[in-house]
Amino acid sequence: MQQLRLFFIALQFFTRLPIPRWVGFQPEWLHHASRYFPLVGCVVAAVAAAVYLLTALVLPAPLAAVLSTAASIYVTGAFHEDGFADTCDGLGGGLTRERVLEIMKDSRIGAYGAIGIVCMLGVKCTALALLPPGSAIAALFVAHPLSRLAATSLIWRMDYARAEGKAKPMAQQMTGAEFAIAALTAMLPGAILVTGGLMNAAVLGACLAAAGLSALWLGRKFHLRLQGYTGDCLGAVQQVAEVAVYLVILASLS
Repeated sequence: MQQLRLFFIALQFFTRLPIPRWVGFQPEWLHHASRYFPLVGCVVAAVAAAVYLLTALVLPAPLAAVLSTAASIYVTGAFHEDGFADTCDGLGGGLTRERVLEIMKDSRIGAYGAIGIVCMLGVKCTALALLPPGSAIAALFVAHPLSRLAATSLIWRMDYARAEGKAKPMAQQMTGAEFAIAALTAMLPGAILVTGGLMNAAVLGACLAAAGLSALWLGRKFHLRLQGYTGDCLGAVQQVAEVAVYLVILASLS
């Protein structure tokens, strides 16, 4: 029951979806809810896949791809996209650690953020639009959990860069066992697809490598520029890793 509570706490933190009232809330639960960040990705993937499937029945696949992406943004409240844009602004416009953190905290979006979000969404929607419908739906169930696992790896291995912040309650502690739970839930949809013959095991391995490399590359950049990470950084890793997985799957079909 406590594990179910932690999942619902993570779902409430990372999405707009309502949770049952019986779950309740204790501040210390946030410290351990990050283990279910990838499982939240499975829920988001299910919503996006349902919208894609229903839309593709009456509209061309490119529109289904755009609308499914819009659905995932709506469900999460653009939480990760906002973090990606703020990270682009901060790393692009700040020369010192303090200035980068100051820019990232500003709610206004700058040129780097606007350009970055347009390019990122353009690549994401184009990649999904070019995939066959079955492959696009499979890609959603692989990309959303794995990209959130990539973001979770920062919580596991790095320090939080701010003294205070919205994501700090979830970022103060994460054990190896908790990360193992996150990894297991992130890999489960892909394992089901491989077992069912809907995805090649080598492709799934390449997707995992792409998500891992995204986290490694951005994590190193955050370490050099910020000596840690922020909630915006988690959103940036999630978005980059998600796009990387789509590109790997598209390349495998090509």
